[in-house]
Amino acid sequence: MDNNNAARAAKIKLITAMVTFGTIGIFVKYIPLPSSIIALGRGFVATLFLLLVMKLGKNPISKEAVKRNLVLLLVSGGLIGFNWILLFEAYNYTTVAVATLCYYLAPIFVIIASPFVLGEKLTAKKGLCVAAALLGMVLVSGVIQSGSAADFSLTGVAFGVGAGALYACIILMNKKLKDINSYDTTVMQLAAATIVLIPYCLLTVPVSSLSAGPVALGLLLFVGIVHTGIAYVLYFGSMKDLKAQTVAIFSYIDPILAVLLSAFLLRESMDMLSVIGAVLILGSTFVSEMLDKK
Repeated sequence: MDNNNAARAAKIKLITAMVTFGTIGIFVKYIPLPSSIIALGRGFVATLFLLLVMKLGKNPISKEAVKRNLVLLLVSGGLIGFNWILLFEAYNYTTVAVATLCYYLAPIFVIIASPFVLGEKLTAKKGLCVAAALLGMVLVSGVIQSGSAADFSLTGVAFGVGAGALYACIILMNKKLKDINSYDTTVMQLAAATIVLIPYCLLTVPVSSLSAGPVALGLLLFVGIVHTGIAYVLYFGSMKDLKAQTVAIFSYIDPILAVLLSAFLLRESMDMLSVIGAVLILGSTFVSEMLDKK
């Protein structure tokens, strides 16, 4: 396959992955189970699926690479599990659009933490991106429109921001990983998330009282296999044939699609200030990523 065809195929893979990621909120909304159970099911199913893919592709996990990065993989994997819980709880308390936009503050949190964690300089341009994103979060939350915290879904916003903060921690930890490929990293982190969530669910959820029909179980399997397993395979499979700038640009299909589906499919309306807030959040994170790529 020549370079043009390879790049075209990689773009299709990436777009498919981003569209898949962008629809997860719609599916989670209709799974009548606690967020921790959904997160556990997602991690367990996705881990088994990716292990199967790696086995069929004769691409075994590098034990040496895993051993070298074991602590970071375990900690970041555990954070992924709780990151999912917070995001799924955000879907329960607010709209898919608001939850997704608050979650997409993760790159902004990385910028804020980078001078302390990575020793990177916070430039004036990046400082403006941070300010714009935080203003966007305020507009999206609805506090200005309502005039009081009692009238808007502060809980949902808090869960979404919390999920974004945890994801920022995961991003920073992944920057510390050494000589390990993306598939090994993903499988180990998903496995760690599953292991951490098992005792958490047993301690916090009355498992004996849980009940889920075939539709709910089917949706949970779909989220684990399609939204996590297949989407991750497509996402990582596209990386080697695309430039970093291209990946960054196409990654915004995810939040934009989530906002559109929230408005047109779930009928979760957004007023003009919320739309402006969405533009500020997505615009500032996009600009900050482009500054990084330069």
